[in-house]
Amino acid sequence: MSVRTVALTLRPTPEQAAALARTRTAWVRACNLLSGVAWDTRTFQPYALQKVAYYRVREETGLLAQLTVRAIKVVCDSYRADKTRRHAFRDDAAVVLDTPRLYRIRATLAEISTLDGRLRIKTAIGGHQRAQLAAAAKLAEADLIRDGKGRWRLMVSCHYDDPPEGQPDGYLGVDMGIRQVAADSDGVLYSGAIRNGLRRRHSRLRSRLQAKGSKSAKRLLRRRNRKQASFQRDSNHCISKTIVAKAAQSGRGIAIESLLGIRRRVASRGAEQRSALGNWSFAQLGAFLQYKARAAGVRVVQVDPRNTSRTCLACGCIDKANRPSQAVFRCVACAHTAHADTNAAGVIAGRAEVMPPYVSDQRNPPFRPGTSPRL
Repeated sequence: MSVRTVALTLRPTPEQAAALARTRTAWVRACNLLSGVAWDTRTFQPYALQKVAYYRVREETGLLAQLTVRAIKVVCDSYRADKTRRHAFRDDAAVVLDTPRLYRIRATLAEISTLDGRLRIKTAIGGHQRAQLAAAAKLAEADLIRDGKGRWRLMVSCHYDDPPEGQPDGYLGVDMGIRQVAADSDGVLYSGAIRNGLRRRHSRLRSRLQAKGSKSAKRLLRRRNRKQASFQRDSNHCISKTIVAKAAQSGRGIAIESLLGIRRRVASRGAEQRSALGNWSFAQLGAFLQYKARAAGVRVVQVDPRNTSRTCLACGCIDKANRPSQAVFRCVACAHTAHADTNAAGVIAGRAEVMPPYVSDQRNPPFRPGTSPRL
């Protein structure tokens, strides 16, 4: 079963918007109160924290019973990730709602429980979102947020039954890189020229803004960071969607490299290379490929990444001299010539087909170089 988030824009009246704002204020106050109690008493389990602080939170914040239970769970989950410091929740923190007690979606309305009672708020959603909601096997938790444009939005977590995964007729190899965001074994390059140009521009702007150090400069710096992350995320979505659609239409699976720990293994020279490596979003692209492939019934496997860029697709020769430049692959043994990234993608596809001991699928942890592969 796969999980996807469907974003619903709310159209509350002024009175309803004020009620949502009051509820969020009480929620943030409750989370910070619970965080203080959890830190002072070293109580990080939901049931134990509920026994210690439930009635105090209800009395001091006026929060609904179920919202209080949700706040306890959110605080404990945050400490599960990091117990080295006391956690503080921002004023714009998301309010976590569960269904059907705290929210319910009905046609063009969203019912949300607030301090002022159960509100029926109009939604502004399109046909695509309606289809996503209708196809969901289950609606789980939702986050109530107010975005940067001042809109109230409900981010609904939808669970979907995945189609059965058939036996693939071969694999579409995908090589992920920095100069080319991705290259597939069919010879298609997904260029990173625009992304890298914007990254360099953002890097220059960040340097000037950090040197200035004023409040307005820091505000603009945060906005620039969000803009870069948004562009990169959209680019990865588009690329992964295209690759999954191609694999689904041809009945193939998708083979990618297991790049876990790649930043520790790759030596970078100079600030430019360090910046490019630090901004390389291979994990995000891989995650998008995984969940989109599951939704399409396409098998995804990860293979051993060692020497994929130095291996000849034609004869199998492995030699550092096979790569005379970043983009050119020329085999020193058989003179096979190709674009280096598409050659690597072909090698990845071949490993998925002929080297099953080195393959781990989405149900197993990725293969880590230097360890015994899981059979």
